[in-house]
Amino acid sequence: MLTAPTMRILPAVVALCVSVSVAIAQKPFSVADALSAPFMNQLTAAPSKSRVAWFVDDEGKRNVWAASPSEKARSLTHYTQDDGQDIDDIIWSPDGERVAYTHGTGPDGSEHPVAANPAHLQEDVQQRVDIATWDGAVRVVGAGHKPVFSVDGRRMFYLHEGKIYAADVTDAAKQPEQLVIAEGHASQLRPSLDGAKLAFVSERGDHSFIGVFTFATKTLEYVDPGTGKDHDPVWSADSRRIAFIRESPVLTELDLRWMRSVPVPWSIRMADVASGEGRQIWQADKGTGSLFHEMVATNQLLGMKDGRIVFAWEKTGWLHLYSLLPGEKQAKELTPGEFEIDDVVTDGERIVYSSNQVAEKSDDIDRKHIWSVEQNRPAPEPATWGTGLETNPTILANGQMAAMQANWRVSFAPVLLMPRPFQKGPLFHTCAINGLQRDINRCEAGAGLTPLVPYHASPAHLQRSTVFVEPKMVVFPASDGLSIHGQWFLPTNAKPGDKLPTIVFFHGGSRRQMLLGYNAMQYYAQAYELNQYFVSRGYAVLSVNYRSGTGYGMEFRQAKDYGVFGGSEYRDIEGAVKWLKAQPNVDAKRIGAWGGSYGGYMTALALARDSADFVAGVDLHGVHDWSFEMDSWKQTSDPNYDAAARAKIAFAASPMADVAKWKSPVLLMQGDDDRNVLFGQTVRLAAALRAEGVDVEEKIFPDEVHDFLLHRNWVAAYQAAADFFDRKLKGK
Repeated sequence: MLTAPTMRILPAVVALCVSVSVAIAQKPFSVADALSAPFMNQLTAAPSKSRVAWFVDDEGKRNVWAASPSEKARSLTHYTQDDGQDIDDIIWSPDGERVAYTHGTGPDGSEHPVAANPAHLQEDVQQRVDIATWDGAVRVVGAGHKPVFSVDGRRMFYLHEGKIYAADVTDAAKQPEQLVIAEGHASQLRPSLDGAKLAFVSERGDHSFIGVFTFATKTLEYVDPGTGKDHDPVWSADSRRIAFIRESPVLTELDLRWMRSVPVPWSIRMADVASGEGRQIWQADKGTGSLFHEMVATNQLLGMKDGRIVFAWEKTGWLHLYSLLPGEKQAKELTPGEFEIDDVVTDGERIVYSSNQVAEKSDDIDRKHIWSVEQNRPAPEPATWGTGLETNPTILANGQMAAMQANWRVSFAPVLLMPRPFQKGPLFHTCAINGLQRDINRCEAGAGLTPLVPYHASPAHLQRSTVFVEPKMVVFPASDGLSIHGQWFLPTNAKPGDKLPTIVFFHGGSRRQMLLGYNAMQYYAQAYELNQYFVSRGYAVLSVNYRSGTGYGMEFRQAKDYGVFGGSEYRDIEGAVKWLKAQPNVDAKRIGAWGGSYGGYMTALALARDSADFVAGVDLHGVHDWSFEMDSWKQTSDPNYDAAARAKIAFAASPMADVAKWKSPVLLMQGDDDRNVLFGQTVRLAAALRAEGVDVEEKIFPDEVHDFLLHRNWVAAYQAAADFFDRKLKGK
């Protein structure tokens, strides 16, 4: 509860909440209601005019919105259909008058040769680059993705099939042209600050180069080429030098999943653009941190105004920020402690990021707050705190900070951070940008903000959010003693001694962390909503942050013998069952499990090895045979690669190895255009289980990808899961 006298709530919101509470007593919310909250992310600040843009998915209708502290929020695009065409890569023009973005899910990075079309649109669906103006006009530029504007804003560069294209921003009549003729597969476009050149990464399979294209002379050079994997170029302030990361030797995708160190640590190099000569300016120590682990940021190297370079390093076993002034031998740690940094941005002076560092409550390790650090400040300072969740910070042109904020009831939406010093206690100091104020976003009087389109005032959204329950952090030992975090959901009307059907949820990834509220990733925000729906229907729910996930350091993430290397996460499943059996409100004879992707693997592993405790499960696009899936990771050029030995270990760690012990009914769901997990995983498991006489139900989505692109498919899948558990755990 807010105690400051300057805090206020809009009366309309209070009245609406009261009216909705009456409606709740009359009608429980549905699965569709549970998924009714618009999902928002990709908050991005314009270089000028203090504007921000962000992505909104309103029940499958995807659009780009924008606002500023002094201008009413507006939709810059006007897509009206749940057509499965996603929006990504939102970026502002230098003048703050238009945004470019990627529209549609293309074949880049996928073994599928065509763009995704789960809605079966009868047209030539392509991933493309679009431009939207502040006034709401939208222009299709051409097939491609990852747009960036030139420094003067007159041109735009983007990628298509590994090639670099350029388009005129102001003259739509001019057709885009291929800008650079080069070998390799281009990525990471970085215009120089003086506007004269374009740096990019040229990927060549087992190595990569940093290319520099000069606009005036139309010439291409590669700076400091070597045998390593070079990436993430960043320009110096005078545009004469480029710093970049070099990883060596090349590692397979499979190796990166288990290694904690490498013989040759990663390094930062600096190259002179004119001569092309480069040198190493810093190298990670051997041992912990020698394996490069990226942070969530536009670029892995951040250039500061004083010439320093800021980067992330796991030297301590936790992903932290470090700064280095060229010429210095030692990097300075900026964010010490047992937590992980995320969503890092800078204006050249401040570094702003999201992390699970404890601000005031011990369970902040399962939350996210915004922090800020400067080179000459003794320690990072929290910009937000309390029981909310804040991610995706950005810095406006006027120096103000904005971020996305949610809590356990309300989904993420953009907020403007008020300049106020940190005070311990339950005070929030954020305002929704031009937004309808909510219980977690009460503004100080006189903030001068006007209402945003009231997404959070829709009856269906408020109906279900007002009966959501606040999850509690629990920590229990796995069967081998490792501490495992989870979120425990219990119906508010549960009485002592009530024995409730219980569902265990496993997130995907596995490089993920579920939080004490909404997740900033749409896949897991929707999973959180389904868990809340289960609770509203009388289930208890335990969400398990099993080993190999993020948030708890490198040792936890790179857990020994996890997944394809031995399935050690099963010990966390055993620990969860033991913890549940000790809870007074759990009916130990009615425990089910569900999860998607890696969570589908965990669900299938639980059912295959422990049908006595898990009486039913819902498995969305899970991996069921690691030896079948790992073929896509195999390094065939390695003479020491023992495929047979690895396949044997991988199969033993898979649910398919224990199909003969699997007795519990299961619902299998997957899209057959899945570009993350082979559709054959579900095909093979279904056949094997039916051969053993197991009760198998299935729901297949033709032409749908891994992370379903159609909102109606999510509703259908989750409704099927709810009906399945009602039948198997409640006998309905």
